[in-house]
Amino acid sequence: MVLSVSVGSAGLSLSDTLAALTGSGSELNRTLILELRLPRTLAAFATGGLLAVAGALMQVLLRNPLADPYVLGLSGGAAVGALLSMLAGLAGALVTASAFGGALLSTLMVFGLAHGTGSWTPTRLLLTGVVVAAGWGAIITLMLAVAPTRELPGMLYWLMGDVAYAGTPWPAFALLVLACLLVLPAGRSLNVLARGPLQAAALGVNVRPMEWSIYIGASLLTATAVTTAGSIGFVGLVVPHMLRLVLGNDQRVTLPACALGGGTLLVLADTLARVVIAPEQLPVGVITALLGVPTFLYLLYRSR
Repeated sequence: MVLSVSVGSAGLSLSDTLAALTGSGSELNRTLILELRLPRTLAAFATGGLLAVAGALMQVLLRNPLADPYVLGLSGGAAVGALLSMLAGLAGALVTASAFGGALLSTLMVFGLAHGTGSWTPTRLLLTGVVVAAGWGAIITLMLAVAPTRELPGMLYWLMGDVAYAGTPWPAFALLVLACLLVLPAGRSLNVLARGPLQAAALGVNVRPMEWSIYIGASLLTATAVTTAGSIGFVGLVVPHMLRLVLGNDQRVTLPACALGGGTLLVLADTLARVVIAPEQLPVGVITALLGVPTFLYLLYRSR
């Protein structure tokens, strides 16, 4: 995070950055860091952490390393809900509520359609999620076609994932901390659930409420991330998989690590997006997609 606030079109030394963060240094440096770069960095960290924790929870629920809010259509549903509320002139918490409704609706659609009259398989669920995500994409295209011309540039950048225009990062940051505090006591139950619902029920886990808690929790985390920084893909896929390779499958360790790892990844990706073609800036969603698509294809190849 210190690196992120130091790097940009106007580069600052580490001593200048630390001085500005502690309230000393020149007024120009304090304004640049405290009012421009630091809120953006905090928003990127909170968004990445929320997406990584949501992805890890979905992977526990589905017992599938390919599960991700973006791939399964949660991000698309949240984006549709948020855009509809924006076009209706709503703002603030109402946008987040609309995004949450869209993400939860998408979750229920994916699981309901994949389950059908029998049990779902990982492949069936994945294909259903891809199709639902494509449907949300078509609705978003329709909304862009009928939206007022003056709103199109902002909507397009927001859909590509961009923290440059993120508002206050504190609601997303507070939710990330709260999510970590809530999942830690449930770590043992999540470890058992990852082995399958029948074994979890045999070992005393109340499976149905636990599953619904994960549905709602992952939807809320995704909706908050989408309303903070737009639709950013593959963070919830890449980070949990990498951390499981290093730390193992104990959710009491993996989930807090996902909060830190997801935040770190998105902060570094946003830093790269700001400097790779400076002074122009790329949407951070472009960087995460370039990282996530090869990882997704590799995991899909391994799981044949």
